[in-house]
Amino acid sequence: MNSIKEAREAAVAARALYREGTVSPTAGHAPGMTQANMISLPREWAYDFLLFAQRNPQACPILDVTEPGSHSTFLADQADLRTDLPLYRVWRDGQLAEEVTDVRDIWAQHTDLVTFLIGCSFTFETDLLNAGIDIRHISENCNVPMYRTNRICRPAGRLQGEMVVSMRPIAADRVADAVKITARYPGVHGAPVHVGEPALLGIKDISRPDFGDAVTIKPGEIPVFWACGVTPQAVVMASRVPFAVSHAPGHMFITDVPDGHYHV
Repeated sequence: MNSIKEAREAAVAARALYREGTVSPTAGHAPGMTQANMISLPREWAYDFLLFAQRNPQACPILDVTEPGSHSTFLADQADLRTDLPLYRVWRDGQLAEEVTDVRDIWAQHTDLVTFLIGCSFTFETDLLNAGIDIRHISENCNVPMYRTNRICRPAGRLQGEMVVSMRPIAADRVADAVKITARYPGVHGAPVHVGEPALLGIKDISRPDFGDAVTIKPGEIPVFWACGVTPQAVVMASRVPFAVSHAPGHMFITDVPDGHYHV
């Protein structure tokens, strides 16, 4: 992108496509604009989740919280959180009930939903690419691989569960660079939580992610793991939350906020 204006126009255009029903992972779309995970919970569960996020900031760095029932966010003034993500998940009693491209009808039935927008590691991928580090799920045109782990988050109220991580294969001689670059983005997960041996995270088969798609790990590359904003979905499952709406893994909300806003 040549300018923030062009990047913002690309974000607006992407959201318009999703509103019309286009479904695709958002990695690589509107480069230069911050992306966000989404979880919407009934008001009676909102404090528990706010406390959970405060206690687990690397997995759940909050970018915005809506008023109950609201479908707007200051992260993109003209956006509609009910239609402007490519794919949503609906959860009932901790179980995935359906995936849909529009949740306006659900919003009409559940008028007290509080929506949390959570930092996404897609945000720092532009800087990785600019540094010459390949982002495999972008180059292979698929979704980022994500895994449930044996790292238990600090519980809060009725919520508990394990951390989910995203994985990117990084050439061994570029791992330090990747750590340095991503550490400058604490609001969108920041530095990796683990480098190397997947079994230490409880991952038995790296070729079989729990969410997203498997990617090629080339000779000389090391799997590098970042905390992931799909963690709230694992928490919904583990805690058997009666009702929730979330983004589908890899299908984010693209904001109008430049990546640089979260660079420190």
